Amino acid sequence: MAARAGVSTALVSIVMRDAKGAGAATRERVLQAAQEIGYRPDARARLLRSHRSHLLGVQFGLQHPFHSDLLEGVYAVAEPAGYQIALSAVAAGRGEQRATDTLLADRCEALILLGPQAPAARLAELAAQLPVVSVARRLRGSAPGVEVVRTADDEGARQAVDHLVALGHRDIAHIDGGRAPGAADRRRGYRTAMSRHGLADRVRVLPGGLTEEDGAAGARALLDTTPRPTAVLAFNDRSATGVLDTLLRARVPVPDEISVIGFDDSHLARLAHINLTTVGQNIPRLAELAVGRAIARLEGERIPEGEAVVAPHLVVRGTTAEPA
Repeated sequence: MAARAGVSTALVSIVMRDAKGAGAATRERVLQAAQEIGYRPDARARLLRSHRSHLLGVQFGLQHPFHSDLLEGVYAVAEPAGYQIALSAVAAGRGEQRATDTLLADRCEALILLGPQAPAARLAELAAQLPVVSVARRLRGSAPGVEVVRTADDEGARQAVDHLVALGHRDIAHIDGGRAPGAADRRRGYRTAMSRHGLADRVRVLPGGLTEEDGAAGARALLDTTPRPTAVLAFNDRSATGVLDTLLRARVPVPDEISVIGFDDSHLARLAHINLTTVGQNIPRLAELAVGRAIARLEGERIPEGEAVVAPHLVVRGTTAEPA
C-alpha cells in the first residue's frame, strides 16, 4: 500500500492510526490507496501491540432470546467506551467451561457472563484471574470478587401476581425455572405475593425450566388437574410460549379460559402472533451496569459495593384478561 500511495511505510502507519505527522494530501492518498486494495486495519493486533486487548469477553446462551437482546445492549455501551466484544456461546454440545476458556485464550481483559450456571467456586476462580461480571444470577457472596448485576426477580414475580389478582384471578399457578439463575427468586416472589393476597392455600408450583418444552410439560400437567388454574406465570418467555402452544393444541383459549404471563420481555414476547404479557427486564440498564463495572475494574475506578439490582416492570399485552 505504501508503494501504491507513493509514501513510506511509516507514513502509512501514521495515517492508519489517525496520528499526527501526515499532511492532508498525504492522508488522502493513503486512504484512497487503502480503499482501492480493500485494506482494513487489524484493530486487535494494534491493541495487542499496546499490551492491552481492550476486549470484553461475553459468554451467552445460544438459545436464549433474552441473551440476544442483552448482547445488543452490551455492544451499544462497550464500543463508544473504546472496548471491543468477543463472544463465546454456550450450546447443547458446548459447556460453560469451554466457552470461558475460549474467551481467556482470546486475551479478553474481563468477562461478562450472562446467566452463568457454573458453580460459585468456578466463578470465584475466574475472578481471581481477571474482572468477572455475572448478569442475571444472585450469588449471595458465594463467589468472592465477582461483580453481580441482576434484576429484582422476586419483585417481578410479585408484579405479575398483583396484575392477575387485580384482574380477578385467584387460582394462579407458577411453572418455575428449576435450577436456572433467577428461578428461586421468582418462585419466592410468587409465593410471597400469593400469601399477601390471602391465597397461600392456592399456591401451585410445577417443575419447569428454561425452554419451550419445559413450559409445555408444565401446561400439560396443569390441564390434568382439577380445578384448572385460571392463570399461569411461567419462568420466562420461552417457557410461556411452550404453555401457549400446549393450550392452543388443547383448544383452551388464551386469555378467555387461562391467562399466561412470561418473564423477560424478550423479542419473542413482542412478536405480533404471541403478544405475550410479561415482566420486562431493563436491558439497557443491565447492559450499562455490566459493561460499566467491567471497565471500572479494568481502569481501577471505584465501584459501589454489593450487587447492582435493577427494578423490573410489567408489560401488559394480549395474553391476560379477567377470568371467565
